[in-house]
Amino acid sequence: MQLSRRTFLAANGAAIGAALIPGGLLAAVKAKTPPIPRLDDWESVRQQFVLSPEYLHFAGFFLVSHPAPVRAAIDGFRRAIDDNPFLVVEQGLFAPEFGNMQRKVLEDVAPYLGARPEEIALTGNTTTSLALVYQGLPLKAGQEVLVTTHDHLVHHESVRLATERNGASVRKIALYDEAANASVDGIVDRVRKGIRPATRVLGITWVHSSSGVRLPVREIAQALKDINRTRDEADRILLVVDGVHGLGAVDETIAEMGCDFFCAGTHKWMFAPRGTGIIWARAENWARVRPVIPSFSNRELHGAWFENRPPRGPNTADRVTPGGFLAFEHQWAIGAAFRMHQQMGRGRVAERIRSLNDRCKQGLAEIKQVTLHTPRDAALSAGICCFEVEGQKPEEVVKKLLARKIIASTSPYAVSYARLAAGLMNRPEEVDKAVAAVRALAVA
Repeated sequence: MQLSRRTFLAANGAAIGAALIPGGLLAAVKAKTPPIPRLDDWESVRQQFVLSPEYLHFAGFFLVSHPAPVRAAIDGFRRAIDDNPFLVVEQGLFAPEFGNMQRKVLEDVAPYLGARPEEIALTGNTTTSLALVYQGLPLKAGQEVLVTTHDHLVHHESVRLATERNGASVRKIALYDEAANASVDGIVDRVRKGIRPATRVLGITWVHSSSGVRLPVREIAQALKDINRTRDEADRILLVVDGVHGLGAVDETIAEMGCDFFCAGTHKWMFAPRGTGIIWARAENWARVRPVIPSFSNRELHGAWFENRPPRGPNTADRVTPGGFLAFEHQWAIGAAFRMHQQMGRGRVAERIRSLNDRCKQGLAEIKQVTLHTPRDAALSAGICCFEVEGQKPEEVVKKLLARKIIASTSPYAVSYARLAAGLMNRPEEVDKAVAAVRALAVA
């Protein structure tokens, strides 16, 4: 529950109810913000971005260029805050639910996830989301967190820092030997074999930015469910998913995947403002977590503070949402990105990304000097295509592509590959140009 502004300010004897912006903050901003345009064709979608036309952009998954609806929402909230910082931020944070901006954001995010607003915590990025979960889980000596060798630094570091404090251990397993040959059955089998009696948490990454592999999360969740049937509730294995490169790129209902905690930044494939992220979990799993950062978002926390007593009731998502002052115009504009995706259609977006990247993989696979590491199977891949050019280091390939005005990237892992990632800002002919450029430098 959100704390009302009157309750919050009562501690200081303030009474400024008459000073609220007429009609409410959201209505005022909406009145000055253009609606989301029709997005019936991909050229219309492409026109929402102001990416430099001098380049072909194949690294949009790294950090998004804000599309027009998101830019407009950010600007609307920014103007409102600049016009009247105290009233706008005070109202936006502490108004009752019908006027509270965090609540409105959650109401925009929840339908896309297939979730309830109260199941979602708002964060700043994937890193913060993972850290809040792992630091918040009450693990102890003798218990372990199982992760994979394919996860990003921030996932491994979140687990390491947490287990150093709580005394639990961490272990890593590989889910496949060669990414291109990964299979659903093979991955699930390795998960099953990797579980030990001490395992209390399994941490995985939905789409690997190291190789482009997309894990079969539903099948992994089912395997854990089978194992948990033989365990007491206190020994149940929890599934934590870093989902940042699947959210907005894959047609999946997050709340139905089977994971216990879903962590993701929203400033990549979802097109939300930079510096925004989420954690999703059901109420029973939020109850397991101990908050790490003070929150501004929960009425009971403030009531307990006023009355000098411990908070009552189980932990909730809004108690985990970090408080403090931040770029409110960015957090409050998250909803514009989710509404944009809802308007485009999750399945339609996923099919477009699949089509573009299938085209990319097909072209790369036909080049004799190129090794494609991302699986060709669409069920095991998403929007990232990882490859090597014979005799050339990944950073050399990326540098040569940049000289041709094609923005690619390298995977920041011990074993690195070059990456092309086609998104909604790309046309099929741009994919062909990128593949042709790889072919030219491969045979040079």
